[in-house]
Amino acid sequence: MGRCVFSLILMTNAWAQQGEIPKMTGRIAEEAEVFARAARAVLSEETLEQRTRKGASRFHPRVIDPAAKAPKEEFLTREIVSEYGYSSFKDSPAALHEFRTVISVDGKKVLAVEKARRSLTLGVTSTDDGAKKQMLRDFEKHGLIGAVADFGQLILLFTKRRLADYQFSVIGQDRIGADTATVLAFKQKSGQESLTTFAGNTALRSELQGAIWVRNPDYLPLRIKLLSARKDGPFVINTEGTVDYAMSAYGCILPASVVHRDTIAGKLITENIFRYAPFRKFGAESELKFDVPAEPPKP
Repeated sequence: MGRCVFSLILMTNAWAQQGEIPKMTGRIAEEAEVFARAARAVLSEETLEQRTRKGASRFHPRVIDPAAKAPKEEFLTREIVSEYGYSSFKDSPAALHEFRTVISVDGKKVLAVEKARRSLTLGVTSTDDGAKKQMLRDFEKHGLIGAVADFGQLILLFTKRRLADYQFSVIGQDRIGADTATVLAFKQKSGQESLTTFAGNTALRSELQGAIWVRNPDYLPLRIKLLSARKDGPFVINTEGTVDYAMSAYGCILPASVVHRDTIAGKLITENIFRYAPFRKFGAESELKFDVPAEPPKP
């Protein structure tokens, strides 16, 4: 009985908050605009842990056929540590992309930290798109399977001009750490997809839907979960990506972690877990002068 009453209270609260959706989406859009301005001036150290099912690149039927004799669950694992930042290309200056310079792969040093930091700084502030594309190729050459890009800036899906592309509804309440949060579901109605998933040299796209966790009572976005499905030959690949954001010392939310999973018929194919050290702010152009962040301001 107690559980039923609790569920009823949650449903009632969710229903009552439907009228608050414009305030929620307004705060989300506000944070997206601040992110777009601030992200180009910060760097972090990113650690990527990847698990990929053996044979996943070929999508062997025995990997995914529920009727087949279950093979031994075997995964290839990688760990890549990189300097990480944001920039854009000259032909699409408003579109923000992730860039990385690899420091180590599976514990083996690729580049000294200071050299990687300098290389990334020069790359993201350069007007040479060739240098930026080379950074993307350099990251891909480390043999990642099911590589994903541009998850860290999922908040940019919800700028003010793009809110009309989605249908929103309140679906419940939740907790993230010490914070209570309202869960806001979204589904794409129109517009272009911004998730980039690569299979070989092919960019695969699909309609977007998912949920946003906004902190009560000020509706600061804390988490975005993206769900999508796409066909690749005879298979349907289900993608789930979750970004946890935290308020930074620079007055904007920045990613703390990203979890991405691809599954086929309920079987995990690829899992990418990205974790970020506290972001640092660098000076103009090629200067390697980093501000020491103070305690994050209270939003």
